[in-house]
Amino acid sequence: MRQVSLREFRTRGVKALGVVPQGETVLLAGQQGPAYFLVPVFGDVTAEEKELRRAMAKASLRRSWRRAEAFGWDQATGGEIDREIDRVRAARRRRKPGPSANKSSPAR
Repeated sequence: MRQVSLREFRTRGVKALGVVPQGETVLLAGQQGPAYFLVPVFGDVTAEEKELRRAMAKASLRRSWRRAEAFGWDQATGGEIDREIDRVRAARRRRKPGPSANKSSPAR
């Protein structure tokens, strides 16, 4: 995998990618670190997109697991989880306006 700076990619575009062998993934990085992957497409775009979405979902799930571990949520019991769900649902019901709050007066 090759790395190309975001600045170089913005200013030089195709020339910046010219040094990358065909079919190789490119990592675009800025001052804050890695930002994007440029992934080559081989053949069926629909199948490739499905695989890419699956990989992104797995990465998101791994981030969620790490966050749960950091906060100790991975040790929660079923009862604790149920109580937290009930608490959040109750808070949402209190915030949600009733059906009559959205009705406007008839136009005359």
